[in-house]
Amino acid sequence: MPRTPHHSPNGPAAVGPYSHGVWAGDLLYLSGQVPIDPATGRIAPGGVAEQTEQVFANLTAVLADAGLTTDDVVKVNVFLVDMADFAEMNEVYAKRFSEPYPARSTVAVAGLPLGARVEIEVVAKRS
Repeated sequence: MPRTPHHSPNGPAAVGPYSHGVWAGDLLYLSGQVPIDPATGRIAPGGVAEQTEQVFANLTAVLADAGLTTDDVVKVNVFLVDMADFAEMNEVYAKRFSEPYPARSTVAVAGLPLGARVEIEVVAKRS
């Protein structure tokens, strides 16, 4: 099956050779988003809560450009630089989804692009 890229005019500019997302049938695999403010091209200021808010703003913009919402998300992968940030990230996360919640993995990583504290990627399904 060929990759069909999805580029979002409202998402932050890619910081490498990747697409905002790739369609595979009715599934849209979104690249991980870090908390880049699309207006400035810089990491959003603040702690992990503010960074998680920016990540979700980026994800929802890319989803919206594909005609999808967070209600269409079936899988989420969260990457944190420090698992001590889990509760703060999770508080923001809980406001972005409704039941039934998507499947999720959360892992600690040694580092993220541009010094971000959080990165999130999702898979969404077109109805």
